[in-house]
Amino acid sequence: MTKETDVRVEDKLYQNRYRVDSGRSHIKVTPHVTPSPELLALVKLCPARCYELNGNGQVEVAHDGCMECGTCRVLAEGKGDITWTYPRGGYGVLFKFG
Repeated sequence: MTKETDVRVEDKLYQNRYRVDSGRSHIKVTPHVTPSPELLALVKLCPARCYELNGNGQVEVAHDGCMECGTCRVLAEGKGDITWTYPRGGYGVLFKFG
């Protein structure tokens, strides 16, 4: 049973707006045969659920819901598993409440 004051993360994320820069992802996953432990962790730890395993067992990214929180940068960028840059000006997440 949930209280009226309980709010799900998904409900809060829905408040944000995203301006998707189609065809120009600001996150690129380095090609791999077997995903590293860091990439596999992103499948579970990304709060926006941008990372997922495809049918071949490789990690893919869908940048069009990215909150630009930095979780993937902390876990995988320094290891060479991903390349992350800021979206072009005017694109990316637009936070409604700050």
